[in-house]
Amino acid sequence: MYKKIVVSMALDHGIGARAIDIARSLLAEGGEIIAVHILEAVPSFVNYYVTDEHADDIRKSAEEGIAERIGDAKDAEIVVMTGHPGQTITDYARSIQADCIIVGSHKPGLKDFFLGSTAARVVRHAPCSVHVIR
Repeated sequence: MYKKIVVSMALDHGIGARAIDIARSLLAEGGEIIAVHILEAVPSFVNYYVTDEHADDIRKSAEEGIAERIGDAKDAEIVVMTGHPGQTITDYARSIQADCIIVGSHKPGLKDFFLGSTAARVVRHAPCSVHVIR
């Protein structure tokens, strides 16, 4: 059982609710679940056209999407950050001394063979155990 589990919530993959259920089953008594979503940084040439209000709306939408997947049980903390997903997840897990990361995988495309998917990066660089779900 794990005391501090980071759950990567890629809202576009549709596995968030299942990932939270898995985290709940792996959680030690008194442990904590942190549901994390990473917003990729807006390129500088686009940033000029994105107002602070738009950025706040995007962050709020991500938080609402995570809350929906967590459900009525309020046993998970919601964290939304900006950065490269694979690197930001592993850096965050290291900074809070997580002992498990749950991350979803998808069927890789050609791009993933050259650049690596988020799940592959997390597995390679995580400071703790990683549970990969499909």
